[in-house]
Amino acid sequence: MRGTSAWTVGARELMAAYVSKHNECTFCINAHAAVSARAYRNGKQVDQTLIDIQSADVPPSLRATLLMLGKLTEEHSITADDVTTVLETGVSPEQIEDALAICFAFNVTNRLADAFGFHVPSASAFEAGAKHLLKRGYA
Repeated sequence: MRGTSAWTVGARELMAAYVSKHNECTFCINAHAAVSARAYRNGKQVDQTLIDIQSADVPPSLRATLLMLGKLTEEHSITADDVTTVLETGVSPEQIEDALAICFAFNVTNRLADAFGFHVPSASAFEAGAKHLLKRGYA
């Protein structure tokens, strides 16, 4: 999530929250939406993306990527046409690879969080966690 990438931290965290939304993992949705909102300095943008991606104020490249990740999460497969659609918005093959890695990681993490019954703390606790993650990273 913090390695070298053409995606911003805010975008990668939004990808994590978006995949988590498709998996209905409350802990991960809240945790990664909070980090994304803090990274973007725009909580409304993050909330709107998670509520209605079609009307959200996000770049077409990010929207197309998120839609692809949502499809992969829901249907467990994507096609060459799905990837081509994303590439046509200016996303590089390396960015697609990064996005798919996030999708994979959160499809696993969401299931673990739910299986182990991760406690869902208050919004202020998620905000504190987001501040910490942005300052110190995941290490």
